[in-house]
Amino acid sequence: MTDPGDAPAGNATRSHARGVPRQRHTSGPATSGSATSGHAPSRSAPSRTGSRARPKVGAGRRARPVGRGRRILRTAAISLSVLVLATAGVGWWFYEHLNGNLHSVPLTDGSGDSAGKEKADAFGRTPINLLVVGSDGRTNASDCKLGGGCSQTGVQTGSNADVEMVMHISADRSNATVMSIPRDTVTTVPACKDTETGVSTNGYTGMVNSALQYGPACQVATVHRLTGIPIDHFVKLDFSGVVKMSDAVGGVSACVDKDVYDTYSHLKLAQGTHTLKGVAALEFVRSRHGFGDGSDLGRTYSQHLFLSSMIRKFKSAGTLTDPTAVYRLADAATKALTVDTGLGSIRKLIGLAADVDKVPAKRITFTTMQTAPDPSDSNRLVPAATAQSLFATIANDQSLTNASGDKTAAASATAKATAPASAVPAARIAVTVENGTTVTGRASAVATALLDKGFSSGTTTGNAAGTTSTTTLTYGSGHKAEAQTAAKALGLPSSHLKQSDATGTGLTLVIGADWTSGTAYTAPAAPADTKTATADAHAETADQSKTCAKVSPYRTVSLNGVAMTPTQAYRAATGTKDSAP
Repeated sequence: MTDPGDAPAGNATRSHARGVPRQRHTSGPATSGSATSGHAPSRSAPSRTGSRARPKVGAGRRARPVGRGRRILRTAAISLSVLVLATAGVGWWFYEHLNGNLHSVPLTDGSGDSAGKEKADAFGRTPINLLVVGSDGRTNASDCKLGGGCSQTGVQTGSNADVEMVMHISADRSNATVMSIPRDTVTTVPACKDTETGVSTNGYTGMVNSALQYGPACQVATVHRLTGIPIDHFVKLDFSGVVKMSDAVGGVSACVDKDVYDTYSHLKLAQGTHTLKGVAALEFVRSRHGFGDGSDLGRTYSQHLFLSSMIRKFKSAGTLTDPTAVYRLADAATKALTVDTGLGSIRKLIGLAADVDKVPAKRITFTTMQTAPDPSDSNRLVPAATAQSLFATIANDQSLTNASGDKTAAASATAKATAPASAVPAARIAVTVENGTTVTGRASAVATALLDKGFSSGTTTGNAAGTTSTTTLTYGSGHKAEAQTAAKALGLPSSHLKQSDATGTGLTLVIGADWTSGTAYTAPAAPADTKTATADAHAETADQSKTCAKVSPYRTVSLNGVAMTPTQAYRAATGTKDSAP
């Protein structure tokens, strides 16, 4: 078996020339204007009619003093140098200041593979799964004031994850999915330990949000165990963080379809669109009784609208090009966030923000994990059977939208069955294996596997003329039986076999991007079945700017001891000021 390097596709014709410098051939000195000389051509100074040639310094005349123009240029150069150094100093201070704001902790507690591992695609790219956590902790005076509930207990220790979202950014950065996990979901919390406080648990069955009491790493492990989705990073935000972030962006636009007053979160808004800042933004994202059926599910829907609006504002003209706005946002974000050590620097956070910014709003899908009532407690939830399809879609890096932003079609039929084996023995079959991917060594690995299976020693490797998305096994006239034997040995479906137009040619296997790894072909996952994956998941894309939060029609709130709907409460609370104009 020969192997001319087995480099990524398209490199075969260039490999022999590496390291050999090109020589330039000239037939004489470069002429005026020649690009090969490396210097501008010399030019004779034009003669000045009626003027005298200037005598040289030292030839009987004194040198002229430096002119005023030169002094100005020298002063300007010095000033510019000072300005550059000062600006660089401010930039360094700004960078260090923001880094100092960040608080980072490990992603895992070191006990096994508790966060999972991402799978790279055929081009070596990996998706990003970010667990976003909104904490209900009253761990300082500011959060006690905003969240309430500290009048008897005082400042508390520990917190629950009242907001949990898995944000998936695809490997090619073309789409994203944000899946909310309702806090009332009952699941298994594994044994874990808070790396900062040392508080630990041996594991238990309880609400998913309670895992945060044992540290962010425990929350990561719990979500990974629940969904099977690898978690690469986490971001935690508290009450005051929501206030700071909403103020930093100048407020977030949100619409409600009716008058609403949630007497628990204190959100009070008239029907229509409002710009939510500070405490009003916190009241909106915390409102559990104001929207939907008054449960935690309704809250996830309104949170999606809020985040969609914030994403649109980030992407709008001017938001990220105004230095003052960027500073306010960066300063507020870094003060408000706890992140894993993998995101624990401004450079890494900027990189993550850049990845998110690559995804168009119409291809960012917000969903809520499908749930069913817990058989043992009607006030709690468990994942519905359909949730497994949504989990798999995210874990397999499948998009819920197509290039136009519409939902993708239902999954098509899987590839045809593997080609049947023929009576031709493997020892009589030689295969030319070509690498049509960007991954070095693919042809060698597959060819070695064929040799190990008893194929002819005439099997060779090489590089395809270019990259290809689909693996093909091409055979010449009269060689179909041999192709079937090779396909059977490789697990290659018969749909990938193709007869060559040329006569007398043997077998050529071109490995495409659909064969991501290994020496046995595994059909790529079928297109996402969005009808199943998003059934009852309340899926919406981030570009839907005209959607309003649905105010609950049920008596989910209480005013002066009387149960009423949020709209009735709004009209009755005439003495309570609205959260936003």
